[in-house]
Amino acid sequence: MADPTLDRAALVAARRRFYDAVERGDLDAMAQLWKPGEDTVCVHPGFGQLRGTATILRSFALLMAQASYVQYVLTEEVVDLHGDTAVLGCTENMMVAGHDEPVQGFDSWRAVATSVFVRTEGAWRLVVHHASVLGEEWRPWEEVRT
Repeated sequence: MADPTLDRAALVAARRRFYDAVERGDLDAMAQLWKPGEDTVCVHPGFGQLRGTATILRSFALLMAQASYVQYVLTEEVVDLHGDTAVLGCTENMMVAGHDEPVQGFDSWRAVATSVFVRTEGAWRLVVHHASVLGEEWRPWEEVRT
C-alpha cells in the first residue's frame, strides 16, 4: 500500500514541475508530466477543451513561444488523494510579458486551476488540467455562501 504522505509530496512536486516547465518554456519537461494518449484533457483560460496529449503539448508550445516571461505564485493549494487518482487545486497568480512588450509591460491575472493526476507505472501523470480566469469581483465560495 502506498504511503499517502509520500504520495502528497510527490504530487506537490509534480505540480511544481508543471509550472516550472511553463515558466522555463521547457516542452520536454512538460511532456514528461502528461500521460500519453488520447484520453487527456486541457482547458487553458478563456479557451475550449483540448483532447489528447499531442494536441495539448502543441498548445503549450504555442503558449510558451508567445511569452518572454512567465511567473506563477500558487496560493490556496489543495491535494485530494483517492488511491491512484489525485485532484489538485490552486489559485494561479501569474505575471506575463509577451515578446513584443517591454519588461515594464507585465500583465497579471489570477486563475483557479484543477489538475487530475493518475499513478501509472509508478509515476504520477497528468490527465486533466483546467484553468479558468478569476474576475476582479471574485470572492471565495465561503464568502458567497454566508
